[in-house]
Amino acid sequence: MSEQKNLIELAKEIISGRRLNKDDDLSFFITCNLEELGKGADMIREHFSGAKVDLCTIINGKSGKCSENCKFCAQSAHNDTNCEVYDLLDEDRIVEEARSNQEEGVDRFAIVTAGRSPKPEDFERIIKCYKRMSKELTLDLCTSLGFLTLEQFKELKAAGVTSYHNNIETSRRFFPQICTSHSFDDKIENIKRAKAAGLYVCSGGIIGMGETWEDRIDMALTLSELGISSIPINSLTPIPGTPLHNNRILTEEEILRTIAIFKYINPTSNIRLAAGRVLMKGNGENAFHFGAAATITGNMLTTSGSTIKYDRKMLKEMGREVI
Repeated sequence: MSEQKNLIELAKEIISGRRLNKDDDLSFFITCNLEELGKGADMIREHFSGAKVDLCTIINGKSGKCSENCKFCAQSAHNDTNCEVYDLLDEDRIVEEARSNQEEGVDRFAIVTAGRSPKPEDFERIIKCYKRMSKELTLDLCTSLGFLTLEQFKELKAAGVTSYHNNIETSRRFFPQICTSHSFDDKIENIKRAKAAGLYVCSGGIIGMGETWEDRIDMALTLSELGISSIPINSLTPIPGTPLHNNRILTEEEILRTIAIFKYINPTSNIRLAAGRVLMKGNGENAFHFGAAATITGNMLTTSGSTIKYDRKMLKEMGREVI
């Protein structure tokens, strides 16, 4: 049987209910024909998402001086970067940003804050802000606030938040090479608490940090085991002052292969383009033919992104429907 038929047949099996797991030998994903891999991933995307694409935006609600030592991050206090530093933004500023994004045609909006966990007084302000947004706006509300207790997750849900973001970043094996101020299990337990509170979870990672293809596959399998609804794929854009600033820039082919692999392993999840879209032609247009059905639009936390207007135009020209 040809490789092409193997990949397409596998895609059909996945559409019919098969799920890949850690008992499967998935090493073929690393070297198989990229075009055929993409065709299969696109078949899976078409079956589970149709033409629909989910657009979300974020606001950097509190920036810099993070206690955690993540090697990729401009906001870590352990890294010598020119990251902007400020405390939690004013409620009116956040709400008006969300309102503006809604008017531009975005589906989701998230407050993202630097730090291991928010201060109690900041958490109270964030809850108040979400209660206001849930009353005044029609956006789906998400957030990314680091490590929280079960009770805090329940408070967020009661305030109108539907989804919580917490990346696992990479594989369990490679994680200690990237961060030692918290563990991979800390991440997993936080995700489980969010799900226990009734929140959907958005969790993915970063590629290009020095991990192997096996690490990427293992990360995808872990996310599958966790039942993650939305999986953002960030491609590292090395930031001066971080330990990874000399890392090799990923090729578009590597990014597309990763996205397709993640779709085969997580067929019902939304594979979401995140940071690093600038490394691909047309800000990642090809990725929507390799399994992606969602994207963060507008600016990221410390890097610029694609504009909402550009993304809506691009997706419309592709025949996609922004939900």
